[in-house]
Amino acid sequence: MPRAILIVLDSFGIGAAADAERFGDVGSDTFGHIAAACADGRGDRAGLRAGPLMLPNLARLGLGRAAAAASGRVPAIAPAATLTGAAGHGVERSRGKDTPSGHWELMGVPVDFDWHYFPQRHPCFPPELVAALIAEGDLPGILGDEPASGTEIIARLGLEHIRTGRPILYTSADSVLQIAAHTEHFGLERLYRLCEIARRLVDPLGVGRVIARPFDGTSPETFKRTADRRDYAVPPPEPTLLDRAQAAGREVVAIGKVSDIFAGRGVTRKVKASGNAAIFAATIQALDTAADGALIVTNFVDFDMEYGHRRDVAGYAAALEAFDRGLPEIEARLRPDDLAIATADHGCDPTWPGSDHTREFVPILAFGPQVVPGDLGARAFADVAETFAAHLGLALGVHGRPMFRSTPA
Repeated sequence: MPRAILIVLDSFGIGAAADAERFGDVGSDTFGHIAAACADGRGDRAGLRAGPLMLPNLARLGLGRAAAAASGRVPAIAPAATLTGAAGHGVERSRGKDTPSGHWELMGVPVDFDWHYFPQRHPCFPPELVAALIAEGDLPGILGDEPASGTEIIARLGLEHIRTGRPILYTSADSVLQIAAHTEHFGLERLYRLCEIARRLVDPLGVGRVIARPFDGTSPETFKRTADRRDYAVPPPEPTLLDRAQAAGREVVAIGKVSDIFAGRGVTRKVKASGNAAIFAATIQALDTAADGALIVTNFVDFDMEYGHRRDVAGYAAALEAFDRGLPEIEARLRPDDLAIATADHGCDPTWPGSDHTREFVPILAFGPQVVPGDLGARAFADVAETFAAHLGLALGVHGRPMFRSTPA
């Protein structure tokens, strides 16, 4: 029985979407700008990487062609002599440019409503919300209450947090309330309980996620967020492909933050892993152990969290090259009737002003023993879900259509 594997390169956009003006993102191009920076030396970093962006395996799957079709520009990477994948570019229909919207739509459910976004000012949270959180969480108060970069606000307020016991609350351009607290001085389980309270309190507002951001260290220089992040998301508004697969008795393996993004819905096996290296290892293990008929969904979070939001071009480039080097190991694990698709959920151009996501097209790179190389053109995000549904023999959803149908092995 065939298996399906969705690989999300979190934030790897390939050019500003047609509606980018609505988001202030006209001209953004995560892939193109990284490639250009590497070509002229701006992507070099001593001890990390140097020279042109080298992605021979992704190019072989059709990344260059997909990017050229999406942006109208040929990216500054060496073209592939032989194409082994079917490549296209994804067009998002959802109203946001955030993680839940992108993932839900890739799994068949576009977001046709508006999330609630907190204002980009200080204070940013409603006073009644803060008061309720302080009362129900038995807190001496809070710190932050502003839009901020997580690493910056922890460095700035971490010592005061340790001294006062007040957790750090902040938001971003996404529909999110984030709470940072020290694992030793505040406690990890206490942070989780506080986020559960916050999740309930923001439900009436329509906020997409509450995120627990634990950190450790003893000074601004050593404060570091730990791998114990936890996302508290609202569930998708209708059944996704994960739900359809679970209802059909299939194994659904969610790796990294995937289960949290779907509020656990449709997941039969949750694999926690933090950082691209650990996520890659967990993905390989899932490919080795997942049952026939399984759906595997894995999210490579570092592209977004470590490099996109931090506007780290060299780090993003090095992470792409590391993933590219590992790609043949994923391909080698595919069984004769497996289908894999590598894509992204939005953009996060590290050359763009600010630290937020960018509204971009994303690559859709289908590969596996049965995939016929070629061009897929412009596709709805939801077409990814319905291609997998057809491959797995599941009922089709209503928001997309299969890009192709696999030939039985």
